[in-house]
Amino acid sequence: MPFALLFQDLSCYKILGMEDRPMYVYYNPNPERRVTNDCVIRAVAKMMDMDWLQAHAEISEESRRRFDTMDANHVWIGWFVDHGFRLYPMPNKCPECYTVRDFSRDHPWGDFILGNGRHVVAVIDGDWYDSFDSGDMVPSFCMRRIR
Repeated sequence: MPFALLFQDLSCYKILGMEDRPMYVYYNPNPERRVTNDCVIRAVAKMMDMDWLQAHAEISEESRRRFDTMDANHVWIGWFVDHGFRLYPMPNKCPECYTVRDFSRDHPWGDFILGNGRHVVAVIDGDWYDSFDSGDMVPSFCMRRIR
């Protein structure tokens, strides 16, 4: 089944009293609060309700199994697929300008992982979770929790 936007217009936000949606939520589960290139670990931790060390161990094991680095797309994408997510192309609204903020606004419900080959971010019920405001990032693919 092709991926489809859940809401084409924003009237649902007004009906539900959610006019201020979507929003960026600061999230850095790193035990030392370090700001590092650990976006995959952050996304796994947030989406799967794990601490940073557990998420790191999960992706590390997957990278060993696949004989590649932890940030290789096929490593972490494969891990998410094995854990109930399905990979989709981005909606074709504006491939060069459809941002994390736009996607979050259009998807007020559900669990998604967005990526663009250089960064990964978790989107849960219209909010994106990251250690910085990645709302202007233009993702090239998304994953949706299906189970």
